[in-house]
This record gives sequence, C-alpha cells and structure tokens, in this order.
Amino acid sequence: MNPSSKAPVTGVRKSNNPVLSSAAHTQKSNNPRLGKGFKVRFSNNVEAKAVPPTREDISALTIQRTWVSHLNKTTFRLLKRTVCAAEHCVTHEIMKKVSPLEADLVKDPSMKCKVKFRFSGETFPPFIVFKIFLHTEGHGYKYFSGKNMLKPSSKAAVDASKIMGRKKFHDQIMEDECLFQKFKITDELDIVTQKDYIQYSKLLDETPASSGGRNNCWRILDLKNIPTTMIMYDIVDYAESGVISNRLQKEMKYLSQRPRTEEMRRDQLRIVSEVRHSSSPSMCQPLHRPYQQQSQVKHLGRRSKQAQMKVEKMRKAYKMAKEINASVGTEPQEQQVQKNNR
Repeated sequence: MNPSSKAPVTGVRKSNNPVLSSAAHTQKSNNPRLGKGFKVRFSNNVEAKAVPPTREDISALTIQRTWVSHLNKTTFRLLKRTVCAAEHCVTHEIMKKVSPLEADLVKDPSMKCKVKFRFSGETFPPFIVFKIFLHTEGHGYKYFSGKNMLKPSSKAAVDASKIMGRKKFHDQIMEDECLFQKFKITDELDIVTQKDYIQYSKLLDETPASSGGRNNCWRILDLKNIPTTMIMYDIVDYAESGVISNRLQKEMKYLSQRPRTEEMRRDQLRIVSEVRHSSSPSMCQPLHRPYQQQSQVKHLGRRSKQAQMKVEKMRKAYKMAKEINASVGTEPQEQQVQKNNR
C-alpha cells in the first residue's frame, strides 16, 4: 500500500462548515508558524469558577462594617467635643503653645480676635485646623501692603526698585503676573461680585506677607500643641494612633453620647477641657501579649516533691548557719564584758 494514500491523522474532525473552514485557512495563512509539521497544544487547565460567598461570610462582613461604622461615629463625636472645647474654653492655652506672640494678641480685648477650629482632610479621621479672624463689627479695616500702596507709575515704585535691586524687583513683578494668570482676581480692581471678593480675601490669607498677602491661612493643630493635662490630648491621640488611655476610657461612654440639654453639653465640654493632675496619661495595656514577649516568658510549672524537699533542706541549712554565725559573734562580746567587770 502506498504510504501517500493514507489519510492524515490529526485528531480533529474536519468541519463541513464553510465559514469555519475559511476562518481556519485565514488564520493559517496569517501566522507563518502554523505550517506543516506544527502541532497546536491545547491547555488542559479549566478556569476555576468564582465561589459565591456563603451566608456566614456575608454575616461576618456585615458585622465588621457595622462595628467599624460604630467606632468611626464614636471617634467623630469625641473629636467634635474637642473642637468645641478648644474654640470656647481653652483657646488661649492652645495658642500659647502654638505661638506666644499671637496668644497675646488674641487675649488683647482691643484687637477683637476670634480663633476658629475646623476639620480638614480627605481621609478619616480628619485633622484639626485653626485660623485667626479679626472682627470689626461691620466697620471694616484697612490692610496696609506695599503691593497696594506702591503704584507702578509713582516715584515710590522707582525708589523701591533702587532699594530692592533690579533682579528682586523683577522677580516680584513676575510673581504678581503668575498669580493673576492663575486666579484672575488678585487686586481690588478685579472685584465685581461678592464671590470675587471672597476669592480675593482667601487669596490674601494664603499669600505670604513678603508677596503682599496676610499669611493667615488654616494651620494644622498638632498633638504637641495640645496640653497633655487635658482629655482632649487623649482624644486626638486616640484618633491618630488608636490607643486609648485610662482616663479617656472612663469618660468615653458619657462623652460619646449626644447632649440632650444645654447643661449636658456644657458638662461634656468641661470634662474635655478640665486640667487633670497627672501630666503623663497612662495608656491601657492591650489584652493580648505580643509574640516576642510571649517567647521571653519562662514557663515555671509545678515543682516535684524532690525539688520541694531539696529547697526545704537548703532553707534549714541556711537558717542554722545564720544562727551559728550570730552566736559566734556574741560570745567574744560577753567575754569582754566579764573582763571589764572584774
């Protein structure tokens, strides 16, 4: 039998569908590797289907979300008490730690300054920021700045250019132009609506004093700026690190409640801002022992009877030796006393 007359064995049955036959022919012609003698290997791995979650998994996930939501709500209520206490009760104490000079200005009744505390941040828990506001009771105030006083066409601008130097004066002009191209409202002449005035006032607060601004932006209140003798220090530390102190744990149930009356609200603010005697708050120990500490602990176990008898003999021998040494030390003294009496 002629070997060329044998039918080729490929393991795949030839399809009678003309569409599939043309598609296979096109794929073979496009790929030069799919020629004579090339074997196509099919993977035996079957993709694992996604296992649907069970009722126990769904229940556990629901409990976890509920518990985390409860902790977040409690933390936010404590931080809210801290902000209210900082703004209405202990403003001067906090400002003394932030800046003693600004604290003296805030305390001066003629300045009529007000420090406001707010929340900021894109993630939870938020951080506390503060800003100093000047109340003029509707009379307004005039903010003197070289940028507004020195007009470009005046002689004062020419003198300022000579004093500052050509390079520094040119850098100042370029900075003003960049601010105008970015915000479009950088001067009093650009104000048309109330929205423009708010945007212009915000820009003045955020611009440094060297560039003609007020340099009075929202500043972050760090943990080191809060007195450690108050519970508000423990609240902020708990929000940042998750470690609760002993004195905060005693008052947490009451502070996390929503105030029903004005007296209850004042009492909560008093507890948060009250000065405690202990300057270093003691932290609660965790309920579990770390693995490294567990490996360092030695397991003593129960002593055997032989060990107990050995310890008892050693204790008796030690007592006898001690009594003998005491008696030997007293005999020379008695002999000396007898000689003196003779």
